[in-house]
Amino acid sequence: MVNENMRLIRFKDPAGSIRHGEQVKTGVKFGGGRYGFEEIDILPPVEPSKIICVGLNYEDHAEETGKEIPDRPKLFLKPPSTLAGHKDTIQLLEDKRIDHEAELGVVIGKQCKNVPKEKAKDCIMGYTCVNDLSNRDDQRKEQNWVRGKAFDNAAPVGPVMVSPYEVPGDAGIETVVNGKLKQKSSIDNMVFSVPELIEDITRYLTLEPGDIISTGTPSGVGPISHGDTVEIKIQGIGSLINDFERGKTYKSD
Repeated sequence: MVNENMRLIRFKDPAGSIRHGEQVKTGVKFGGGRYGFEEIDILPPVEPSKIICVGLNYEDHAEETGKEIPDRPKLFLKPPSTLAGHKDTIQLLEDKRIDHEAELGVVIGKQCKNVPKEKAKDCIMGYTCVNDLSNRDDQRKEQNWVRGKAFDNAAPVGPVMVSPYEVPGDAGIETVVNGKLKQKSSIDNMVFSVPELIEDITRYLTLEPGDIISTGTPSGVGPISHGDTVEIKIQGIGSLINDFERGKTYKSD
């Protein structure tokens, strides 16, 4: 779906126009020219109609939560309003525990339905980093996880989308908070592989170009505090970095 070495980046240029370019060491190439990173605002690499998230897809994370590994992928949805970009400052919900969760994001390249796992790679446009932010206080209280998972900016994504060829099958995945390593694993430790996830999801949902599958997180999830900087690192993709500050929201029952 994409060039083997391509690193696609979506950004807002100095005039405020949204562009699609290619990441290089010194900035972004677009239209025969080049922008430095300090000149642009990096946006989520795609605009999905939905984000399909997978729960308990690493054995060690299931163990740390005291839950059994599911016999099929445990799925939930995040709407487009959860998106945030690289270097965005995320407002934490007032009086709620918000946890970081490093995840490999699979970007879908074409409309697909009832895809067998053997054909799943044909549906993939690229990979990116996702931070599946979780409001633990409300997540524990409800079945559908709307308050727990679908609050505004609960899915920072980016900074780039890369070809699957750029990401090794055993790529490392990490979370670093304020310079301290909090999560460390490999994407080959997933219980359900990317092809298996695509096969199962497309039995029920039609995936559209730009949709993201967030494939689950390893152990080591933990709370984020006001003033924290969280970095999600995946080998072959790079680092998704966000600052967090305590925001305000209404208080509900």
